[in-house]
Amino acid sequence: MTDQKTLMAVCGHMDQVAGVRQMEFQDGRAAGLRCAMIHNGPLELPLMLDKCLDPAWIRYKGINLSLLTKPGLQGRNPYDTAGDEAVRSIMGGAMFTCGLGNVHGNRVVDGVEYPVHGRMRTTPSEKISMDAFWENGEYRIRVSGEMREARIFGENLVLRRTVEMVYGKKEIVFTDEIENQGFEDQLLCFLYHCNAGYPFLVPGMRIVMPSVSCEPRDADAKAGEAKWNVMDEPRAYAPEQVFQHVLAADKAGRTFAAFVNDELQIGLCIRFEKAAIPYLTQWKSLASGDFAMALEPTNCGFDGRAGATEILKPFEKHINRIRFQILDGKDEIELLEHECREVLECTM
Repeated sequence: MTDQKTLMAVCGHMDQVAGVRQMEFQDGRAAGLRCAMIHNGPLELPLMLDKCLDPAWIRYKGINLSLLTKPGLQGRNPYDTAGDEAVRSIMGGAMFTCGLGNVHGNRVVDGVEYPVHGRMRTTPSEKISMDAFWENGEYRIRVSGEMREARIFGENLVLRRTVEMVYGKKEIVFTDEIENQGFEDQLLCFLYHCNAGYPFLVPGMRIVMPSVSCEPRDADAKAGEAKWNVMDEPRAYAPEQVFQHVLAADKAGRTFAAFVNDELQIGLCIRFEKAAIPYLTQWKSLASGDFAMALEPTNCGFDGRAGATEILKPFEKHINRIRFQILDGKDEIELLEHECREVLECTM
């Protein structure tokens, strides 16, 4: 039921079924963390206003789909970008935005120290806007904001993000406009760290995506290369495994990667445009207590800033569109598998 008159005849207020409200957490390390809490019928997610408008979690029909690491939900901390200590601020979430100067671990490049996964993931938003409204027969929810990564005598990169949902649709659309507002060329690195967690992530979960090449990062990944697309049982002290994929795309240049839980018959598909986002990194952590898997659309390789990536010229813009799509039921999962086969056949 999505027709405005029909729906409003039975709803005293649209917040009964969909909407967005600004909220603030009150205790622990999350104290002071603000979010735009969105609910859209079966979907719920809080966009962290103090952390790049990233979603702290996604819940579908009450089922958690995403990762929350051992440090837990956190606001801003003095150690967010402080060398190796920055790992204490990585809470996971349904997605966190790595970049814009680097995406790799804490590293010194050309004499400059770069923090774990970059600065953008802990950058607060400004010029925040949120709304829920009827438009052309659809009830739309929209949140937007701006994040800046800048320093005196250095870079001035701006990320403008818009997040949109429509009541009755199982989709979340992120549109990012990244602009170099400085007067010098800048290296641009980004990686969207999309994380699955229990009870959605379980042993046997599989990945469906049109991968045409899979490069293991190191010996630990090489040892697990044959099972890159299936989640294993957790075990104590298991090393993480990281793979770099090149994906095939359809005739319009679109591609995707999806987590699939066959027991729950739920999938989470991440769609994007290959011309704007050419690679996908996959992270598997089998370690007990750190049980996680991530699909990470990115524009750079394992070396991030230290390797080959793109250049953003003064006042040039780069636009990314990331679409999260929930798959519900065997039929929708089978349609995705069919799509995957068709996209791969296009490359042969």
